[in-house]
Amino acid sequence: MTRILLLTLLCLFPGLLSAQLVNIEAKRMQTDSVRFALNADFSFNHTNNDGNQVNQIDAAITTQMKSRDLRKIYFFLGNYRLINSEGNNLQNAWFLHGRFNYKFDELPLLRIESFIQGQYNQLLVVEQRNLLGAGLRVKWMDRERFSGYAGNSYMYEAEYSDQAGTTDYNHRNSTYLTLSYAAGAGKFSVTNTVYYQPLYRDLSDYRILEQFRLDIPLSGWLKVFTLYNYYFDSKTPLNTEEYTSNLNIGVGVSL
Repeated sequence: MTRILLLTLLCLFPGLLSAQLVNIEAKRMQTDSVRFALNADFSFNHTNNDGNQVNQIDAAITTQMKSRDLRKIYFFLGNYRLINSEGNNLQNAWFLHGRFNYKFDELPLLRIESFIQGQYNQLLVVEQRNLLGAGLRVKWMDRERFSGYAGNSYMYEAEYSDQAGTTDYNHRNSTYLTLSYAAGAGKFSVTNTVYYQPLYRDLSDYRILEQFRLDIPLSGWLKVFTLYNYYFDSKTPLNTEEYTSNLNIGVGVSL
């Protein structure tokens, strides 16, 4: 019974299970001239089914601050999840990401970025991954209905795997490409993002993440969405390939 309760809870949040590579593009806050924005959520869930108890804690925060001239952007994202049953942790995961973005007046479509990130998930082969990096981001398409961004960064990462008993320090490249389309009259919007992250010393060791999202507004405050994620790691610390995919269909509310 406890296993059924756990699987039910995890099906509600499939994205975090494959969160070793996170699509930061989808997390950015589009606030135009708003200098400060903050979103935060906290929830606690307790389930008791014939004496089988499961507790779940979820916390998330996303905040962004811009300078007065709107050229500097400071962005922070964090979340934490704990699922506990009968004194045992069935899932324990956290994610922290901080990013600095600077816009050039002479080149309004070009940005320079630096970032730092830490994450832990006991269900993954690589339980903990810490990294820092810097690179460029460019808006390569800016039309009435289409918009596109591309970025390339250098990353230095440290990966810890209890299953393999290894600690690896790597120099990795990160390249992403995203393209969005918004239909007229707000009928629907589509966004597709692809990440490619190879090692500099071994290009056969790489990760790929693709995320596709479709949003269909039903009214000014209600929408349905479809989200598909595919993640592939060509070489884990266990010298195996690893991939995950998940499809989410849901409803969103904006007030």
